[in-house]
Amino acid sequence: MNITQAEFIISAVKPHQYPEDALPEIALAGRSNVGKSSLINKMIQRKSLARTSSQPGKTQQLNYYRINEQIYFVDFPGYGYAKVSKVQRQQWGDMIELYIREREPLKLLLLIIDVRHPPSKDDCLMYNWLKHYDIPVCVVVTKADKIPRSKWDKHVKMVKTALEADPRDTFVLFSSETGLGREQLWDVILKAIEDGEESV
Repeated sequence: MNITQAEFIISAVKPHQYPEDALPEIALAGRSNVGKSSLINKMIQRKSLARTSSQPGKTQQLNYYRINEQIYFVDFPGYGYAKVSKVQRQQWGDMIELYIREREPLKLLLLIIDVRHPPSKDDCLMYNWLKHYDIPVCVVVTKADKIPRSKWDKHVKMVKTALEADPRDTFVLFSSETGLGREQLWDVILKAIEDGEESV
């Protein structure tokens, strides 16, 4: 996909703050420091539109990025960060669940998982949540550049097994450093948007 325009639009907490132009939305979920911002920047070929941070737990709202005036990326707060209070975690959970259950423009959720480690309990909960609400999901297994190529298949299989993944779901091996998986992921996103529009 050729990116001609990409801009940050809003950090939203409540539904009344969400954009109202009904463009398709692609949400990104994953644990803190899994590399969601780096993935967004690689996908849109910008160095720092999505702000990356060495401090986990920095994203505390739903951050909307509009791409080519055609779609939004919606970056969720990272989960599993221990220093966030129980109350804050509950608020984030409620905000995300409300979005997932009720947001009509949502066409696909990208669940971002670090290829080096087995999915966390929170990763598995998020995956099961998406399946429960029948939300289309693509699992993006990122940081592929951090392990030898000979171990890619083994590690992706480890992720699928831990999630007890639905064989119909798409898995994309990705690297924000090398760009591995970028074109494949764009293909998955565009197909999900097309399928979502056909089912309306």
